[in-house]
Amino acid sequence: MKYSKYIVYIPVIIITVGLGLFVRAKANWFPEVFNLYAGDALYAFMMHYIVCLFTNKTPLYKAVIALLICYVIEFSQLYQAEWINTIRQTPPGKLVLGSGFLYSDLLAYLIGITLAFLSDYFLLSHKFKR
Repeated sequence: MKYSKYIVYIPVIIITVGLGLFVRAKANWFPEVFNLYAGDALYAFMMHYIVCLFTNKTPLYKAVIALLICYVIEFSQLYQAEWINTIRQTPPGKLVLGSGFLYSDLLAYLIGITLAFLSDYFLLSHKFKR
C-alpha cells in the first residue's frame, strides 16, 4: 500500500515539536547534558521532516539539506543587528532562530539529523516511491 508522505511526515513534525516543547518546559526533570542537546537535536529532526515534505529526493539528500539549513540558522546567530535581535526576543523568533551561537548546537544538529536520516531511510522511505 502506498502512503501519502503528508499522512506520515506532518504527524512526525507535530509530535517532534510537542516533544521539544515538553523537554524545554520540563528541563528540571532531565540531566543537564540532556537539556543541552535534546532541544537542538529535536529541532534538527523536525527540520529533516520539513525538508521531506518538499522533496522526493533520497534520504541522504534530505538529511544534507536539513543539516545545512540548521547550520545556516545557527551561524546566523552571529549576526547581531537590532532588527533580528528584536525578532529573536519573541517566543516564535527564539524557537525558530535561536538566541545565541554555540558550537555544541552544531553537534546536536548532527545527532538529530542522523537520527532522522536513519528513521527516514529504514522506516519511511520505502513507503514512498521516489
